[in-house]
Amino acid sequence: MASLRSSSVIRSVAYSSSCCSRRGTTRATINMPKLRTGGLSLRLPARDLVPEVLDMGPGLSAATTSHVEKKYESSTNRNSHSLGSNVSGPMVIAKLHAIMQAVADRVEMHQNIGEQRDNWNSLLLTSINAITLTAATMAGIAATSVGGPLLALKTSSTLMYLAATGMLVVMNQIQPSQLVEEQRNAARLFKQLHGRIQTTLSSGNPTSSDVEDAMKKVLALDKAYPLPLIGVMLEKFPETVEPAVWWPQHRQRQEKPMKRRDGNGWSVELEEEMREVVGVLKRKDTEDYLRLGKIALKVNKILSISGPLLTGIAACGTAFMGSSHGSWAPLVGVVAGAMASVVNTMEHGGQVGMVFEMYRSNAGFFRLMEETIESNLNERDVQRRENGELFEMKVALHLGRSLSGLKNLAAASSYASSEKGEAIEEFASKLF
Repeated sequence: MASLRSSSVIRSVAYSSSCCSRRGTTRATINMPKLRTGGLSLRLPARDLVPEVLDMGPGLSAATTSHVEKKYESSTNRNSHSLGSNVSGPMVIAKLHAIMQAVADRVEMHQNIGEQRDNWNSLLLTSINAITLTAATMAGIAATSVGGPLLALKTSSTLMYLAATGMLVVMNQIQPSQLVEEQRNAARLFKQLHGRIQTTLSSGNPTSSDVEDAMKKVLALDKAYPLPLIGVMLEKFPETVEPAVWWPQHRQRQEKPMKRRDGNGWSVELEEEMREVVGVLKRKDTEDYLRLGKIALKVNKILSISGPLLTGIAACGTAFMGSSHGSWAPLVGVVAGAMASVVNTMEHGGQVGMVFEMYRSNAGFFRLMEETIESNLNERDVQRRENGELFEMKVALHLGRSLSGLKNLAAASSYASSEKGEAIEEFASKLF
């Protein structure tokens, strides 16, 4: 009886304690604070570290703990680095868009200023010729006059010749036709750069090196074709004729002996073909346009000196017109004035300055091709070169040739230099 009573007491106590514990648990669960689970920006590693540590048991050492901590830190650093690289992509694209906008603005600037300087050339040429011919006509009329009309006509003719001389000196110094050609070239090259930047953006993976390369090209073009006339204007009568340079200089790589290997569209035959093309460009195309540029420069110098000299002589002739000096004074005044008008028309109407700049730019075009080909050939790692097949096609298009025509040119050059010991007479370019 006593045992039954004690067992019932034990059951009631156990039951009451279990009920209390459930109620306490319920109250604790109800009173638990609510945690915010959304908006967390930290990305945890893919594997949970707590079970990994607990599974190691009570014999966990300090070395093992440090290993787990380093593993966590390296995973976090990798995540941070990937986030940073994703952020840099839009910034690179934004920089390229800013450069492209500046390039488009420069295209419009050079086009507008080119039109303005073309107007300078035509208006100054017309005005100076009109002044010169009018002065010559007045000198001829004054030769048949006496007294007051003679003094008025010869004074007016002398002043007009002096004005034409001053205007010719300024016009020959700035060479408006050459300035126009510079602006045409600058607008064309900036348009090319604008298209290349668009192509880079459309590829979808521009890098910071593309931004740096575009900046260098813009600054090189600004230096090659300046807009102001005072201080930074290109020399119109240089001592030596050099090709125009509008690109950043390629870094010279030291050639080291290496084992030849094909890849990236390149082969031994293609390298030899490109070397032969470079040789033809240097010996024929570049040299020929530099020679023509020297001729145009000499002609331009002679004409630019002759024009003001003739108007100055005409001014002296009209100043000495009178009965005491005979008939030579009006003759010099009229003939020198007429010759000055012819010389001025030949120089600025024929745009000799523009011809010189065109030859200089063509030589620069071939020099750029030479440096581009040599830069690719000097690159030891063929994987870092431009694709060989694409590069060969670009060279052929720039020279106005087909791929077979480019190969024939290289073969003819190689045969002439090896068998005959002389250069071929054919030019590399068929465009100009």
